Amino acid sequence: MAEHETQSPQSEPESVKRFVWFTIFMVPVFALTVWLGVWQLQRLEWKRGLLAAIEERSEGPPVALETVLEKAKDGEDIEYTRVTVDGRFDHAREEYLYALDEGDPGWHVITPLETDEGSTVLIDRGFVPADKKAPEAREEGQLEGEVEVTGLVRQPQEPGPFTPDNEPARKQWFWRDLDGMRQAMFPDSGKRVAPFFIEVEPSDIPGGLPKGGQTNLTLPNNHLQYAWTWFCMAAVLGGAYLAYAWSVFRKKKA
Repeated sequence: MAEHETQSPQSEPESVKRFVWFTIFMVPVFALTVWLGVWQLQRLEWKRGLLAAIEERSEGPPVALETVLEKAKDGEDIEYTRVTVDGRFDHAREEYLYALDEGDPGWHVITPLETDEGSTVLIDRGFVPADKKAPEAREEGQLEGEVEVTGLVRQPQEPGPFTPDNEPARKQWFWRDLDGMRQAMFPDSGKRVAPFFIEVEPSDIPGGLPKGGQTNLTLPNNHLQYAWTWFCMAAVLGGAYLAYAWSVFRKKKA
């Protein structure tokens, strides 16, 4: 009697079982990488629109403070809007925001400006080195009387996970906490302050300090590279899945 070939009792069932589990694992992972690639392309379009808006606002003609206040009140996006405002600095109330200028540590001088119309806005006058933080070290730059300020609107910010705590008692700040600065500058008055900062443009200041023009207008835009990375990962996963499926199908056919 001819012998009949017998299949190993675990070969085909085990291979099919592994293939099913492999499919259960690979399908959501593949879908996730494709979704992340599409999401990065959407972020790319958003970032391009943001950069275009920044360029248009920061290079356009300056508008009046009252115009920006009305837009802010209506909930419009006013970030990086170029604005001009006249008023008088209240140097006695200035605060200091930690910053770097070309790698050198120092401080941005934040000073309230009182307008003739009765508005108050916090002006980021620019950078001073650490050894010029004290006002008496840069007396020439403490402008008195009526001044005209042109700069870009900047919104308050939230601290990052590693940002140091602000130190209002020492007039030292590490993130733009507008409400905190307002309370530190006007502790007993309850004064209303514009809900944004103005970062001044470069200008001729006696003594050269504070140094204006510190606004960072170059935002990173790596979303296209990220999208390609996720799509390449999806292609690798898809190729691995097809190769494994083919090997299982070939063994079963054999």
